[in-house]
Order: sequence, then structure tokens, then C-alpha cells
Amino acid sequence: METSKLLVYLDTPGITGDLRMRQQTRRPRTARRVAGFTLLELLVVIVIIGLLAGYVGPKYFAQLGKSEVKVARAQIDAFEKALDTYRLDVGKYPTTEQGLAALQTRPENEPKWAGPYLKKSIPLDPWGHPYQYRSPGERGDVDIFSYGKDGQPGGEGENQDIGNWN
Repeated sequence: METSKLLVYLDTPGITGDLRMRQQTRRPRTARRVAGFTLLELLVVIVIIGLLAGYVGPKYFAQLGKSEVKVARAQIDAFEKALDTYRLDVGKYPTTEQGLAALQTRPENEPKWAGPYLKKSIPLDPWGHPYQYRSPGERGDVDIFSYGKDGQPGGEGENQDIGNWN
């Protein structure tokens, strides 16, 4: 903090016409305002940020859950197309025991297999669980599905089963 020196001329009583000089130091008036934000200002900003996070946060995480469901549906659709190609080559869908792995590696006793039918390895669902496969399926020729976020059959919302039937 800088101080400035001022010369002040004082009229001293008792000495007529004589001016005395005195040095006086004073601080600039703006030094207190430059120091920073007050506690009240900081609290107001923190409350505003908290309100925004409380409003935006749930909407953001709801979209995140919806995107995971969309990814699962897209992967199931890709598996279904690869299985159709497999069926055209081999003449039938892989058995439940052969599973989706038959799209990557040749099953035993399948001379017409012309795979691999997927460019990459078979991924886990967006929640880290393996996809389920049944042939013959309960809802179609084959059932390809994920148990959803909870990894258990049934459920609602993000925990709902996602399959090639819905």
C-alpha cells in the first residue's frame, strides 16, 4: 500500500501571520476497495452456482442415461444384421451355446462360415454386462438383449431390458 505525503499549512493561534508547515501522511481512499471481494459477494456467487448446478445437473444426467440406451439399441441392431449375414452364409442362426461368439470365430462343423461378421470384438453393453443371445428366441427367430443398467431381468427406466423386439 502506498502512502502520499502532503504539505499542510497551518495557522497557529497566537502567532499572527505566521504559517507553519507540517508533513502529513495519508492513505489513498481507494485502497480499501481494491483489496478484493467481500464475504457476502462470494456467498452470493456460490449460491447462484449451486442453483444452476441443481437445475442443470439432473437434466444432464438424464440425457446421459438416454444415450446409453441408444448405444445399446444400436449395438443390438448391428448384431442382428451380422446374424442375418451369418444365416445367409451358413443357412441357420448360431445356437444359444455358440452365442454371439460365432460371429467372430468359426464354430465347429460349420464349413460354410465366411466370417468374421463383425469388424471388432463383441463389446459389453454400455453398463459393462455381456449381451444375451437366444436361438431360437422367445420373441422371434433370435433374441439379442441386454438386461439394462441393473443387469437383472425386468425393470423400468434405465433398468428395463433392451432387446431386438423393442
